[in-house]
Amino acid sequence: MGAVTTRAGFVALAGRPNVGKSTLVNAIVGQKIAIVSDKPQTTRRAIRGIAMRGDAQLVLVDLPGVQRPRDALTQRMQSRVEREFADADAALLLLNGEQGVGPGDRFIAGALARAEIPVAIVVNKVDRLDRAHTLAALQAAAELGVSEEIFPLSARKGTGVDALVEHLVGLLPENPHFFDVGDPSDQPESVLLAELIREQILRRTFQEVPHAVEVHVEEIDTEREDLTRVKALAWVEAESQKGILIGAQGRMIKAIGIAARRELERQLGTHVHLDLSVRVRRGWRGDDGLLDRLGIE
Repeated sequence: MGAVTTRAGFVALAGRPNVGKSTLVNAIVGQKIAIVSDKPQTTRRAIRGIAMRGDAQLVLVDLPGVQRPRDALTQRMQSRVEREFADADAALLLLNGEQGVGPGDRFIAGALARAEIPVAIVVNKVDRLDRAHTLAALQAAAELGVSEEIFPLSARKGTGVDALVEHLVGLLPENPHFFDVGDPSDQPESVLLAELIREQILRRTFQEVPHAVEVHVEEIDTEREDLTRVKALAWVEAESQKGILIGAQGRMIKAIGIAARRELERQLGTHVHLDLSVRVRRGWRGDDGLLDRLGIE
């Protein structure tokens, strides 16, 4: 008997902010490894989701939404996107079917054309479109000129995802697996837990606050088999933002803490005691030393 041939490769997901990249990664991996929000800049790091299909290991790289850099944080996010394009075996361009193709999509398509890797296009959110609008969105995707492989789907409902995965697996080169079979992601546990807490902050805050918040998990202590203590710190850039996050009589931080604790318990499979505090760190988005420590490359 000959050795079993395995396939493995990296597929970079590109798209404007809030097109559904994280939702699609979670749908393909089969569990939550990337947080989801309707706020731009939700994804700050390149998150790798790992999905097995037979002997093939598909590594999906959920990239920050492509945008014009405004500070050290967004500059790092944009640089990471460009590096991931260069290192990927294939790329997936996600479009929002509801919004149609805009200048941002054309900018990303141009970058993908220069990357010289196979590209597939996803027209997401077709569950919200009628047939005529779906056909118009598919036509607009084809006119970008970067791929003839176009997949209409709903990442939220999972419709059309299987056909896309089958196509992506066919693009993978013969390789040994890069990650242990069964690992859903390459993220350290502390980063994933911090992101789950930040997700609850994003869901409850508005205007500048979501962009000005970063969460760092300082300690994870499994006291007993059924209890984990998590100590986390939320950075903001101004005292006014700290006030919003804490809320009148501490109601906002309490609501965030309760919701975040539920998410952590779901992730860890134990009861969780969450110690969440808020501190002001002026200009953290421009602080290269802090961004290094937070793992935002």
